[in-house]
Amino acid sequence: MDEQWGTLDLGEYLARTGASADDDLATIHRSQLATVPFENLDVMLGRGVSVELPDIAAKIQGDGRGGYCYEHALLLGAALEQLGYEVERRLARIGDPAVQPRPRSHLVLLVQHEGQTWLADTGFGAGLIEPVPLVDGAEVQQGDWRFRTDRTAHGWRLSEQRVGQWASLYTVPDESTYFVDVVGANHVTSTSPTSHFTHGIRVQRKDDQVLRWLTGRVLRVDSPAGPVSERTIADDELRGVLADLGLPTLSADEVDALVRTLPEPS
Repeated sequence: MDEQWGTLDLGEYLARTGASADDDLATIHRSQLATVPFENLDVMLGRGVSVELPDIAAKIQGDGRGGYCYEHALLLGAALEQLGYEVERRLARIGDPAVQPRPRSHLVLLVQHEGQTWLADTGFGAGLIEPVPLVDGAEVQQGDWRFRTDRTAHGWRLSEQRVGQWASLYTVPDESTYFVDVVGANHVTSTSPTSHFTHGIRVQRKDDQVLRWLTGRVLRVDSPAGPVSERTIADDELRGVLADLGLPTLSADEVDALVRTLPEPS
């Protein structure tokens, strides 16, 4: 275990996610995905996002909140290491660099399990349900969603089938990632005016059938076959929508502050 990433109170983690120390890798992954929303609300509240593990644990385990990719990956990685897995953190590039080069901004986990390297990622918001083995050309069905891993000149590419077409989610380079890299990536993601996480509320929940996501005022539901529904929410709906997306612990003052970040209704 690399001490640069920190250690975790495993009992608190298991209580928060509903997982058991005896669960397998897929079940632990599913448990975190099902109980910890993907969200950027601290950015919109002007607090910023810490990637120090004690701060992440206090927020997600103590306050019942969610987080975005760095928080998700660092929490899950620490829990898996406590459970005896060998884990490597790796910064990925959104999309495919062969099509459009992007910075290494998305944190994922490479987990050694049963003699195989698995890609684990509960922090993409619209990605995996369970870990997938890194096997070139492998296709995996998870609920109604289908994923594929390919070995490319730029690293491992994860794709998802959407409306019958393969879409590149991200590419994981071979280059090692250090904690200082995550600190830098998180700073840009949470503060840069070019980051979409600084422009409005983003909350996402994905299960075996659908992806629910709130972007500003727009609440969408998507399936692998395409959009299911889309509507614009009113100010007085925000608290209920956030609670339905797994964030019931926000205070009235926090919700009021988030309402003030919403764009004017069109």
